[in-house]
Amino acid sequence: MKIGFIGAGNIGGTAAKLFVDAGHEVVISNSRGPETLADVENETRAKAVAVEEAAVFGDVIFVSIPLGKYKSLSPSDLDGKIVIDSNNYYPGRDGEIAEVDSGLATSSELLAKHLSGSKVVKAFNTIWFEHLRSEGDKSKPIGERRVIFVSGDDADAKSVVSGLIEEIGFAPYDLGTLGASGIQQPDSVIYNKSINIEEARKILAENSDGASA
Repeated sequence: MKIGFIGAGNIGGTAAKLFVDAGHEVVISNSRGPETLADVENETRAKAVAVEEAAVFGDVIFVSIPLGKYKSLSPSDLDGKIVIDSNNYYPGRDGEIAEVDSGLATSSELLAKHLSGSKVVKAFNTIWFEHLRSEGDKSKPIGERRVIFVSGDDADAKSVVSGLIEEIGFAPYDLGTLGASGIQQPDSVIYNKSINIEEARKILAENSDGASA
């Protein structure tokens, strides 16, 4: 599969290496240009390109940029693509977003509205990059692996992203629609928790109205 990264920081760079190791074709990009990504290129073995090239290249686009810059993404370039949204909302960094603060929309719903022709899947935002690098274990059965949470409105897109999660040694846990993805945000009961499917199910049952694996 061809995977294009827009944003190649801690999470983006770590995920890019994992996907390369899993046998996928991967390119990385950031807003500063490919010439600034030489170290990440060497570490991940993914080719550094311009953002526009990454968007065109990928069947799946992994977005890992500050949420406040989501409108910099080109809807036309990402039309028809599966977009993995690994972003988190930090008001001090991103500015206050009234729709999110009031509960009218999740950050991923805002992204999906902006990228109206894309299939947005929220994932990879609840795990510390060092854990992403070290805690995947393909030798374990799915039920014993650490979960990575997934939300989205398109079942086929979630299936593709869930497959990628399994390929790198984790277990996907489907929380439902993008409207349910608010529970994936920082400081939630599941944020940065090293838990398996059963443990996640128990926590969610105790703290929410019904996400399902």
